[in-house]
Amino acid sequence: MARERLRVTLSGATGETGAEIANAILDLSDTFHLTALARPASANKPEYENFKKRGASIIVADLGTVNDHLVSILKGCDIVVCAITLEGLDPRPMNNLATAAQHAGVKRFIPSLFGPVCPPRGVALIRDLKEDMIDHIKNLNLPYTLVDVGWWYQMSLPAVPSGRLDHLLVFPITTITGSGNVECAMTDKRDIGRYVARIIADPQTLNRSVFLYNEIWTQNKLFDLVERLSGETIPRQHETQEDLKLKIDSAKKRWNDGDETALAPFVMMAYYYTLWIRGDNTPAKARGLGYLIANDMYPDIKSTSLEDYVNGLLDGDIGRIYVGRR
Repeated sequence: MARERLRVTLSGATGETGAEIANAILDLSDTFHLTALARPASANKPEYENFKKRGASIIVADLGTVNDHLVSILKGCDIVVCAITLEGLDPRPMNNLATAAQHAGVKRFIPSLFGPVCPPRGVALIRDLKEDMIDHIKNLNLPYTLVDVGWWYQMSLPAVPSGRLDHLLVFPITTITGSGNVECAMTDKRDIGRYVARIIADPQTLNRSVFLYNEIWTQNKLFDLVERLSGETIPRQHETQEDLKLKIDSAKKRWNDGDETALAPFVMMAYYYTLWIRGDNTPAKARGLGYLIANDMYPDIKSTSLEDYVNGLLDGDIGRIYVGRR
């Protein structure tokens, strides 16, 4: 007799991370049935129609409140995955989804972390807010799994002087932060979904934190790789820890004073500080914080090397991220 499929509800299915998770779940149709929650304003996106053709259910839902309709959608659901962003630093949609999941008796909730390893509080603003969200989940006594994914290849590469990568790099790296020799666990965004599909169905990961990554790189070695594969010499500007801290403090003050344009650089520079100065985003640091390491648990998953990813960009076989968004 065939095993009953796990019922997964996913919020944020058309985002960068959410789409990878949705596609991986739909590829495992013998294991999962996917329901994708669509905001009223985005319900007509073609991505939802494509998911529907592959067997997903699409339901319009409002995460603005904890409402009876949302709870009814989640009734009977085994796993809820939240992959929405902290838009405007507003945690309420994520917290509302968690509360509704608790009311509905959901068996496992995966909040929208999917970032680098970072100490719980006091280092990066986004992590502070996500820790508040984790506290909310634990206060609800809602079963959970926390998943972090390192730092994307897609956000780590320098442009080359010829300009041939300019149309593919949404966040080209122009500066080496600190010494350039700090190790960082990096991941191809396209590999995240396959790991998440394994993690959320694994009894070992219930009420645990899990870290996945592809490879370990430093910024100096990353620049060396792009130079070798492209045949171009990339100018290297360096930024000291002190300079970065001054920029973070300046952006934070501007944001606190009401300048909304300061939020993005404030958030990104705080990430750079934890990644390239503190060196928080490594498997060793993850283990110290109590994470399980997905690479050890699922050695059969073959991930993409950074070299193959860069070659794919240079050959024109890989496109950009955030198409139509940035």
